[in-house]
Amino acid sequence: MAIMTNAEQEPTPGPLDLLVTGPVFFDLVFTGLPHGPVAGTEVWADGMGTAPGGIANLAVAASRLGTRTGLAAAFGDDAYADWLWNVLGQQEAVDLSASRRYRHWHTSVTVSLALDGDRAMISHGHDGPEPAGTLVASARPARAVVAELTGPGSDPWWQTVADAGSLVFAGAGWDPDESWDPARLAMLEGCHAFTPNAVEAMGYTRTDTPVDAARALAAHVPLAVVTMGGDGAVAVDASTGEEVRVEPLEVHALDATGAGDVFAAALVTGTLQDWDLQRRLRFAVLCSALAVRHFGGSLAAPGWGDIADWWHGTVAAARTGDMAARETAEHYEFLDDALTGHPLARVRRADATIARFSDVDPGGSGPAPTVRAGD
Repeated sequence: MAIMTNAEQEPTPGPLDLLVTGPVFFDLVFTGLPHGPVAGTEVWADGMGTAPGGIANLAVAASRLGTRTGLAAAFGDDAYADWLWNVLGQQEAVDLSASRRYRHWHTSVTVSLALDGDRAMISHGHDGPEPAGTLVASARPARAVVAELTGPGSDPWWQTVADAGSLVFAGAGWDPDESWDPARLAMLEGCHAFTPNAVEAMGYTRTDTPVDAARALAAHVPLAVVTMGGDGAVAVDASTGEEVRVEPLEVHALDATGAGDVFAAALVTGTLQDWDLQRRLRFAVLCSALAVRHFGGSLAAPGWGDIADWWHGTVAAARTGDMAARETAEHYEFLDDALTGHPLARVRRADATIARFSDVDPGGSGPAPTVRAGD
């Protein structure tokens, strides 16, 4: 059993809106590649950025939308972990009181290559020193929890928090074998929503279309949502039979890293605001569309200022007679009310290098102390 210590961060009083858990990565993103790498050659990229990755994509996206978000995750004791800890806890206001740091356990790393509107990734890391359920057990109560399904036989820790009253939003996680075993769907028991992408959804349900997959998944959860990338998203509310399909927004996509996490964060935020299904789905599509305009996964996630800028630009275009903008404005009229009361400050984007601690933590408190893993 690894020796653990609580994160030395003053937690925000009261319960959390959202708790997420999972591996945190240090992401290095390359954009503007003329083509993918070829053995024996060198490829130069026009752009590069660093950002927290993995489950941090979702945590940052939710926090930027004003959702009080806690992260229960393992952090190493290397320089990457120092930077991640400060960016998440200080810059992005993610509550790390349920997270732990471990000596001699290094940070997982992903190199993401933005290509043709999508991305290819190379990752390296090791299993966490403690199970997710152990970290979650020390976390404060949360109105909602995001969980990623793992293989049959693993500990479904999220069922405990569901029994305590939290809404559980489950993601599929990529199946490296692409076998999409339907038996994994049994792990959805107690979950409020399931949010796979179209490939995952059709694989698990053995269906031919995302709509059919969403309908089949609605037999397992109250809310089935299938994301379709550039084709938008579709959702089925099992309690009412309502089906909603939302078209994508046209944007210049620079980097798709973390877009699904941003979608999930916005969906949770809308659910906690008691928005109807149409509004929740449109908001999630909007936030993920705004995110892919920037690179860096987590730090590409929009804040309310980005949403306000997009909305005001759309309304201005609609007033000039732009029919497409007018139709979009009609779909997003709810933003007039949704934007009220939110700070519209500019958020920080990914940088080409790791920021100094002084850039992130003006108080100079530095990273939390670490403990030894495996003693």
